Amino acid sequence: MCARPRPLPRVFYGWYVLGASFLILFLNSGGRFVFGVMVKPMEAEFSWSRSAISAAVFLSMAVYAVATIATGRLYDRFGPKWVIAISTILFAAGYGLMATMHSLWEFLLYYGVVSAAGLGGITVPLFGSIIGRWFERRRGLAVSLAFAGGCFGQFFLVPVFSHLVLTSGWRATSLWIAGLSVALNLPLTFGVIRSDPEGLGLRSYGSALAGPPPTSLERALRRPVQQPGAKLPVKKLPAPDHVPSLSLPQALGTRSLWLFTLVMFVCGAADFLITTHLVAMVTDYGVTPTQGADMLAWLGLLSLGGILTAGPAADALGNKLPIALTFLFRILLFALLYFLKNPVSFWVFSLGFGFTFLVTAPLTTTLLARLYGVGHLGFISGFITMAHTFGGGFWAYLGGVVFDRTGNYDLALAISAGLAALALLCTLLIREERHLPPGLKPAPASGSDSTAVQTTT
Repeated sequence: MCARPRPLPRVFYGWYVLGASFLILFLNSGGRFVFGVMVKPMEAEFSWSRSAISAAVFLSMAVYAVATIATGRLYDRFGPKWVIAISTILFAAGYGLMATMHSLWEFLLYYGVVSAAGLGGITVPLFGSIIGRWFERRRGLAVSLAFAGGCFGQFFLVPVFSHLVLTSGWRATSLWIAGLSVALNLPLTFGVIRSDPEGLGLRSYGSALAGPPPTSLERALRRPVQQPGAKLPVKKLPAPDHVPSLSLPQALGTRSLWLFTLVMFVCGAADFLITTHLVAMVTDYGVTPTQGADMLAWLGLLSLGGILTAGPAADALGNKLPIALTFLFRILLFALLYFLKNPVSFWVFSLGFGFTFLVTAPLTTTLLARLYGVGHLGFISGFITMAHTFGGGFWAYLGGVVFDRTGNYDLALAISAGLAALALLCTLLIREERHLPPGLKPAPASGSDSTAVQTTT
């Protein structure tokens, strides 16, 4: 009697969600970071100062920061589909309208408001929250793989879009970015993206709990009944992931969140100073625009090494050490560029800074999940990203002001090195352990059980 062939194992659906996130970030990252190549063409066409162009970047980052909070909140409540779809339409509309602009106020409106409002729902914070819900085991690696789409997009698409800027103009490039965003994002969003595994009757990847998710009736029957005035006994939890998640207001009551907020403000400041002004800076010292665009592209590719290293490092060693080393390395890189300005130092800086560029992206998701749980991860991540983008917009703008006042970026580089040192110190002061909601405290240790908590009234 012939044995029945065993069915092939089903591919966990979270991998499809990860792949769709990768592709969306691939395109959006390439379109977003090519703006640095547009700075000098706009400066030449409109006779705008770099501080004026940087003001649009500041406004864009401010609107984007608020948008990440809003989209994080909407994602936690309604799921990702319509959040990503509406964000895509706004992002594409902003870039499409840029192709028609002839004045600074139009630039501020189209790039600084419309496009930025859409950007909040199609960049790494929201996709980090989605992947965080689909993967429990190897969460850091999964988030890193999804975010790698942005790295590849910057490497492959920035040179393509840069060539288009130099040959067909920045207006035609804006139209291409708008059209491709709609053509790619919407089918992947409605066809593949799902909010969480429970909606498909699945558990998250690597979940310690076996079987299908509990029904609402089963959850209600398992809930202990508390008599008036009585204290609940010590409740032993199987793992820290099952401690109740903290909301954003509760998380704001912890010192660790404020320290990490400052860290991410400084991180964003450096990121967008460089991505906005790198091409303009190196061409000021004789580097060709094509070579400058290549430096920006390779910065994106090297960020892949950092992001793929950060996730597994967080899984094995925790989050603080990779973040601290990132800022230590940035101190050295800013010092290098302050003292040496030649093609070799520009390439070393671009490659080195690229390696640090997205290290904190997966670590933000994994650190916040470690500290506060995943129940409100989208909203808390949105708050952190708001600080990151406010820092980026503010320092990108001041970088333009520094250039207009001094004729170079030396002062901006020196201050950036000092801010990186401050971020290094704040990182070391973060308490990397699960923070408990108010009214929940660790129970006295008994035997080998270290996961018990006690509810207080």
